[in-house]
Amino acid sequence: MTSLQPIIKHLTVKPGSKVSLKKHPSNWTGGLRNEGHADEMLQDGVRQLAKMQERLYAQNTHSILIIFQAMDAAGKDGTIRHVMSGINPQGCQVFSFKAPSAEERDHAYLWRSMKAVPERGRIGIHNRSHYEEVVIARVHPAILQGQQLPAPIKNDKRIWKQRFAHINDFERYLSENGTVVLKFFLNVSREEQKKRFLERIDDPAKNWKFSAGDVHERGFWPDYMKAYEDVFTHTSTP
Repeated sequence: MTSLQPIIKHLTVKPGSKVSLKKHPSNWTGGLRNEGHADEMLQDGVRQLAKMQERLYAQNTHSILIIFQAMDAAGKDGTIRHVMSGINPQGCQVFSFKAPSAEERDHAYLWRSMKAVPERGRIGIHNRSHYEEVVIARVHPAILQGQQLPAPIKNDKRIWKQRFAHINDFERYLSENGTVVLKFFLNVSREEQKKRFLERIDDPAKNWKFSAGDVHERGFWPDYMKAYEDVFTHTSTP
């Protein structure tokens, strides 16, 4: 476990630091020699995770919330499938957050995330999350304007700082009540994303994953990177 500490430190945003994704190349391997080496580490980690899950379930005092955020085709589904493959499915629940439903729009934006927080003894995974409200809603102002908010709120220039504060308060509340919050951004380059989109077109088994809307979003890449950098800067906390 000690050998992983430098990798973990490299990948963790230091609270209060300003983040530039350009300083975090997406092809960094952390010293892994090849795919075989990576697979060995993965399988060892899965075995350890399965043992720890049993303890988590038996103690029934804590829960774990794992949040995955990423650009399209970064591998969220694959990561969840590979990393969680060895745990007991009865102790794990996965929620994929799409565009809010009419019911969800009738509530404050953190409502649906709170509903999906795991019970004690369980692992909860959020495939996308409340962070969409400070990423996609920021990149596309029409989304924010379409939310059923009072005009003074949605037109307030301080809204993003306010939402960062909401999120920090929400996660601190969870942490102080026994939920361990682990947040992961899967970093993919624009070039690698294009390659994966083309694979989805060429491979019949992956056609279902392809969406013209995903291609459209590539045009907003710089805006997404800036939004994510702001998120990391303001919501990485002790």
